[in-house]
Amino acid sequence: MLRRNTVLALTSLAALGLLSACSHEESAPAAAAAPVTELDKTMYALGLALGNDLGRLELTEAEVDMVSLGLKDGILGNEAQVDAEEYTQKLNELARERMMAAVTREREASAAFVTAQAALEGATQSESGVVYIEQQAGEGAQPGATDSVTVHYTGTLSDGTVFDSSVERGEPATFPLDRVIPCWTEGLQNMNVGTKATLVCPPDTAYGDRGSPPTIPPAAVLKFEVELLDIQAAPEPAEKPAN
Repeated sequence: MLRRNTVLALTSLAALGLLSACSHEESAPAAAAAPVTELDKTMYALGLALGNDLGRLELTEAEVDMVSLGLKDGILGNEAQVDAEEYTQKLNELARERMMAAVTREREASAAFVTAQAALEGATQSESGVVYIEQQAGEGAQPGATDSVTVHYTGTLSDGTVFDSSVERGEPATFPLDRVIPCWTEGLQNMNVGTKATLVCPPDTAYGDRGSPPTIPPAAVLKFEVELLDIQAAPEPAEKPAN
């Protein structure tokens, strides 16, 4: 499956030709070791934006050199060394192959991580693969699948990278359980108000093979430290008027 962001990044290489007029007039020094001026930094940020997206293709250094050569020729209006239109299909095939390989590797790593977490003391694993580890028992009510909950949480990737945290923001989050990833819908229903627990979410109970760019890779397992603070019951459905 070809990701939309990857296609946009690839086509952006051609679209950057629109900048050629200003690049002749105000380009940063080609040999600059680091961005210094605000224009330098703006151009560097543009490169980072493209690089972050193309990074998912896991290009080698030699491949990056070729991309840079094509980018330079496109921006400066130099004579093209290949017909870009003839290579559109190959670009799509390359993106698809690299992304599928990355998904396969991430799924294997995610499965190993989930297995290790499920083996920890006190861990339970559901049929969906979600691992639940209670850290502190609460004595309040349990939410239903359509209730809203107020929680404090920290979400990390398997390598410990924090991708989201209400704790770091200093403000609890409130959301309905039927509008979040399946892991949360399932896991939070095991918790009482006051409970602190760890949820380990296999990719199929989180963001699947698409991930959630730019913070969550495709097929990534997610780990959450969650504290359930409060429950807001779902409103009762309105009664139908009598005929």
